[in-house]
Amino acid sequence: MSRVNIALAWFPVAALLLTVQWFNLFFAQLSIFASRPAVRGIAVFAAFALISYLTDSAWRISTDKWPAYKRHFALMGLLLLFIALTNLCFFQAAAPAHIMLASAAGIIAGLFASILPIFFGSRDPSYGWRLGSSKRPDPSRPLIIVADPHWGSDLAGLFEANKTLPEADWLFLGDVFDVWVGIKGFETDAQRSLLWWVSERRRTGAWVGLWLGNRDYFLDRLAEKFDFIGEGTKGQLEGEAFVFEHGDLINTSDRKYRFWNILSRSAPLWLFARAVPSFLGAKLTLFLERKLRATNMEHKIYFPKTDFQKAVEANRPAFFITGHFHALEEAENGISVPWAHFGQFYVWQSGANAIFALNTGK
Repeated sequence: MSRVNIALAWFPVAALLLTVQWFNLFFAQLSIFASRPAVRGIAVFAAFALISYLTDSAWRISTDKWPAYKRHFALMGLLLLFIALTNLCFFQAAAPAHIMLASAAGIIAGLFASILPIFFGSRDPSYGWRLGSSKRPDPSRPLIIVADPHWGSDLAGLFEANKTLPEADWLFLGDVFDVWVGIKGFETDAQRSLLWWVSERRRTGAWVGLWLGNRDYFLDRLAEKFDFIGEGTKGQLEGEAFVFEHGDLINTSDRKYRFWNILSRSAPLWLFARAVPSFLGAKLTLFLERKLRATNMEHKIYFPKTDFQKAVEANRPAFFITGHFHALEEAENGISVPWAHFGQFYVWQSGANAIFALNTGK
């Protein structure tokens, strides 16, 4: 995104904030607002809903380093600070309570509206995030792709694959564990073992990336543990001829899951999870895993071939790789790799621009 486009995205936000400042200074002279408090409340609500919506959009355009829950939490805080400073500096008396509530409600409504396109089927990559280096030091090295291992207490196939291709880099394509919550107190012994394994691979010079799936939550705090980490659609490694994603957002008609995707990655749920005592974290993780296993079955028992083909076409000429569906499905320029629950991994070889199954001896 060019600097001109970024500036154009932020211009309406600045203009609206200046308008709100002017409104706060001179509303008493505007008889329609001075004599009708309800009208003023509606105007304030609409103004801050539009401001928060446009600010979130401009923020997404400007950087891909912020997960939605952190972006929304920061945006809410900044706009509430703006309201408090405006009230302190420009009003003779404190603003009425209903005006403050209307402002806060408007901010929340704008943020909710900004994320709604995901619910209605958007595959815009700007709703995702990326941290770290997407450039492998040596793209000619084989890249082992691990999709949907759903590990519990063990790491089935991991060590065998490492012995088979010790010179390989690694890309985990989501749903690494039954549930993985990146908040202190929610970690399991198996997750700590994997992070130790990742540090060992990186110490020996391997590149290791992690792309989040539908069972991975708030893992951006682990960014320093990996060379590259991200979430959403259109994951890419610099200079390489393939595009990847977990696959949970391929089915554009699965509204039930898309609602859960928005809710489970929201600022309120993040704040709730952080407030949970550490001794309850693991128990809540197990409860969540049991609930997820039996939900939304109507969308889990079939492969959305039409939506998969659209995703393949949208990413041409790059080769498209996804997981999530636990089934091998191939298209002319893409593949959905089967789940790695029993050590069934795949390998991308950049020089050949090809992907093939890895025999780990399992």
